[in-house]
Amino acid sequence: MGVVVSSAVEPKPPDPPPRPLFHKGGTQRSVSQVGRTLSAFDDISIPQLLLIAAASVCTSLLGGVTGYGTGALMPLVLVPIVGPEPVVPIIAISATLTNLSRSLAFHSSIDWRRAKLVVLAAIPTCILGAWGYTLLSGPGAMLMIGAMLVVAVVLRRLVGRYDFRVHDRGLVVGACGWGFVVGGSNGAGVIIISLLMAAGLTGAAVIATDAALSVAIGLVRLAVFGVAGVATAKVMAVAILIGAVTLPGAFLARLIVERLPIHVHTVMLDVVVVVGGVVMIAGAMGRMG
Repeated sequence: MGVVVSSAVEPKPPDPPPRPLFHKGGTQRSVSQVGRTLSAFDDISIPQLLLIAAASVCTSLLGGVTGYGTGALMPLVLVPIVGPEPVVPIIAISATLTNLSRSLAFHSSIDWRRAKLVVLAAIPTCILGAWGYTLLSGPGAMLMIGAMLVVAVVLRRLVGRYDFRVHDRGLVVGACGWGFVVGGSNGAGVIIISLLMAAGLTGAAVIATDAALSVAIGLVRLAVFGVAGVATAKVMAVAILIGAVTLPGAFLARLIVERLPIHVHTVMLDVVVVVGGVVMIAGAMGRMG
């Protein structure tokens, strides 16, 4: 019996619908929405990016003059935009770029011996602190950041009042504690600045040495966050934006470091940091409740 072969051609399946340009929770965005948002920054709008850039420039000037301020103030801008969880990784990565430019601007004033002591003592505890941060929930991260901002201001006030001094052994012990705090939170710059001043550093040497050792610690934090999977494309994009726009600030800060009345800036910074920290703590408690 012969085999009958059908000459009919099977219909070609329809082409799949074109993929949307972007997704957000499974919802397709319109062309107009895409025009207002940069794909590399996920759901951050252009006005929000401009706000982040402007705040970064301002805080880089403050940080370049006093040695701290960027990690304390930027969370107040970032948390409402990106949420609490990515804030520490973002600032850790961007601070590495910022401190690199600052260390270049003040390279002649770096105390390399004390910088090495701090880095070697702080690396183990920094790894532990950074790993602990990756385990926090959103409200937990908000509570940690807010509490650290308030504590940093109180600590700076106490240090200034009692004017304590440390030698190399005390600097190493203090660096171990600072490493844990800086690994899992922001606003810890006041701690290391206070330690360096207590060790005998003054003026530009404090800012320069802090910047140099912070580059090394920033690379350690970046490695931990990368392994933990929290250094996402969004985190990297925002961090690079902040780091890029802050580069000129370090060199401008060098020109005004001896001309700006530091006490005026310090009082204003303390007020903003404490208010922002309290707001974050209240928000975290509200989410937990």
